Amino acid sequence: MAQLLVYHNPNCSKSRATLALLEENEVEAEIIHYLETPPDIDELKQLLARLGMGIRELLRRGEPDYSELGLHDETLSEEIIFDLVCRHPILIQRPIVVKGDAAIIARPPETVLAFIEDAG
Repeated sequence: MAQLLVYHNPNCSKSRATLALLEENEVEAEIIHYLETPPDIDELKQLLARLGMGIRELLRRGEPDYSELGLHDETLSEEIIFDLVCRHPILIQRPIVVKGDAAIIARPPETVLAFIEDAG
């Protein structure tokens, strides 16, 4: 089985539930506490490619940082958004589960079970 990575926020109930499902199903994963060690721009771009989405789709619009940083402004360049997300990783949807060249945002957490079967 390919190495599984989970970008995890221990304060997020969905992230905790995803890890619990993996553990219940005896699936080992490398846990990345992305708030402590945020992805750099290159890593973020690789994640987005695996997710098949753009940077704006990854943003947590309900976070106070989203409004405070003016991310609702559609004229902001992707370069600026990438920089802000790397400096404010709380803006990243979670949990992100990566296996090989594929990734999902495990919301709801149960989606991780089909993902690990399909990606396996």
